[in-house]
Amino acid sequence: MYPQHSGQGQHARLNGAGRGIPNLLYNYQHTQHQHPSQTQHHQGLQHDHGMPNANGLGHHSTFTPGVLSNSSPFNPNALQNGHSAGNRGQPPPNEMWQEQLRMQKDAERAHSAMTDQQQPHYYARLRASENRGIGPPPSASLRAHPDDEDDGVDRRRPLAIEKEATRQDWHNLDMSGQGLRNLAPELFKYKFLNELFIASNKLTRLPNAIGELRALRHLDASFNQIIEIPPEIGMCTYLKNLLLFNNNIQTLPNELGSLHLLEMLGIEGNPLDADVKHKIMEEGTKMPIPPTPRRPIVIQEDVSPSLERIKVFSWNILCDKYATPQTYGYTPTRALDWEYRKGCILEELRIRDADFLALQEVSTDAFKEDLSPELAQMDYKGVHWPKSRAKTMSEKDAQSVDGCAVFYKQSKFILLDKQLIEFATIAINRPDMKNQHDVFNRVMPKDNIAVICFFESRLTGARVILVNAHLTWDSALADVKVIQTGILMEHVTKLAEKYARWPAVKDKKMIVLPMGDDEVPVPQAEPGPSQEYRTNTEIPLLVCGDFNSTEDSSVYELMSMGRVPPDHLELSSFQYGSFTRDGIEHPFSLRDAYAHIKNTADEMPFTNYTPGFADVIDYIWYSTNTLEVVDLLGPPDPEYLKRIPAFPYWHFPADHIQIMSEFVIKGRKEKKHLPDREPDFGPGSRG
Repeated sequence: MYPQHSGQGQHARLNGAGRGIPNLLYNYQHTQHQHPSQTQHHQGLQHDHGMPNANGLGHHSTFTPGVLSNSSPFNPNALQNGHSAGNRGQPPPNEMWQEQLRMQKDAERAHSAMTDQQQPHYYARLRASENRGIGPPPSASLRAHPDDEDDGVDRRRPLAIEKEATRQDWHNLDMSGQGLRNLAPELFKYKFLNELFIASNKLTRLPNAIGELRALRHLDASFNQIIEIPPEIGMCTYLKNLLLFNNNIQTLPNELGSLHLLEMLGIEGNPLDADVKHKIMEEGTKMPIPPTPRRPIVIQEDVSPSLERIKVFSWNILCDKYATPQTYGYTPTRALDWEYRKGCILEELRIRDADFLALQEVSTDAFKEDLSPELAQMDYKGVHWPKSRAKTMSEKDAQSVDGCAVFYKQSKFILLDKQLIEFATIAINRPDMKNQHDVFNRVMPKDNIAVICFFESRLTGARVILVNAHLTWDSALADVKVIQTGILMEHVTKLAEKYARWPAVKDKKMIVLPMGDDEVPVPQAEPGPSQEYRTNTEIPLLVCGDFNSTEDSSVYELMSMGRVPPDHLELSSFQYGSFTRDGIEHPFSLRDAYAHIKNTADEMPFTNYTPGFADVIDYIWYSTNTLEVVDLLGPPDPEYLKRIPAFPYWHFPADHIQIMSEFVIKGRKEKKHLPDREPDFGPGSRG
């Protein structure tokens, strides 16, 4: 163990600034890494790590990609394998491989010092001489490396796990040259470690628990007897140096492609299989094995077959414009490509076969060119609106603007009405809000939207209101989220009153055109009459989408409780007309479909998963007086997730996961009319 000083001091020592650099561990010239300013889709996010409430959660995490960020999923094209003696007669190595050989020589000298000269803890000794006269450990506020501060902060959303508040004066551990055959489990509880040296031992494997050390920047396991690297290494997404010189490694795990900050992968001196080497250099590694399919979770059994079932699916599919290597450096490039992701998305929609699809972050181009034609083959028709900014752009540029899309099974449902809800436009035109500064400064700049659709079942005549919403992502705008939700539910209330008086549909049979001369039309069941509704709350209501809000937010409170008071912490400091004067409310009895499995073994751990954040922010709300949950789509395989640092990834094509629930429409209780009969006044009334 040895002290970890400030990043400035340490980098000065490693680069030889102000003192002689020892010609051992870092015996090569460091390049000056320029960190370009990150071009982000969302601007101005300020994180308050002291606040446990992460209601304003973004969609994209920003990282500067490392050497392997363009792999597919791992692409060490410049790397050779085997010992340097085997490279004689070959063309001179490229610059990257020269660096590899230099670092391997440094590791060899360190190994010699620890074995031949009996000097264990080589790197601790090296650092001791470097640190002489440096001074006491810095305060916690100065402890991080200046050029590493972006590694621990996801600029697009606050960290779900708060940083250590207690002082930690060392971040490095040297266990090299000890003859160790195994690593104690206690080691992997030191999750604050930035550097771990376990070189020159007798280890035959790295434990799977290595994935617990997610703060590692430098791992040196050279000169051991390691045969393979566990896939959990992919969880150490901040690794910059992974040195595995002179082991017995023949294959490399695909999960190395997740190490988006990796600058050096030391593999010289390993007997890498020639075929593996060729595949890595020519084709990239194989795609990881797919996870175990997500299983359905039954909520109700023995449901009456006479009740109509409807299956609702919601998913933020990650717009292609936002899926950049700069934003998702940990994702293999091919897995980030829209053509690949589009195929995964369409296959998922086909497998789920839901009656309604509520999709967010769907660009106009993707809706028209990619999704609609393919989904039409699966009996879907769609509705789509882009975000408001599309109105200010050229027709060509507007095609890439994302928005909300609703697809429905046209053989089962008739679309009666569709409405676009533009939160900013509605807010600035409300008489009680249009002159308030908070509306102009906070609500108006956010062009989020929602789509409201009104359907009727062809078979039963039951009607359903389906809402697809996508709220603002910004964590600093929790008040804007609840205002957007209030505007949404206010319009749902008014539209539901209108829909309760909607006239009956007379011709409900679907026209089916034969695909060929010999095709026989499938007989259709006789449609039922349109059902009537007396009030707006009698119509079955489903509100789906990406709410960017956790369970402890005012948005969740408004949806689940039906009201947010004006003195709520997220509202009380702002002026939004009647919303902040009287509070926000709606008349519906709504429940989160996944609340049924809350605090159970099947609980959904998250719907959005990035290196700095994992929590539930997507929901399917339903009206409890008209609908009942029958089953839910369960969470992903937790064991598989241990090998994946974040989404998107090969089998998870967006940074959100899909949620789905099947409902039954409750049987309606009609008022009973008692037959007319003569009043009975008892025996005394008769003569």
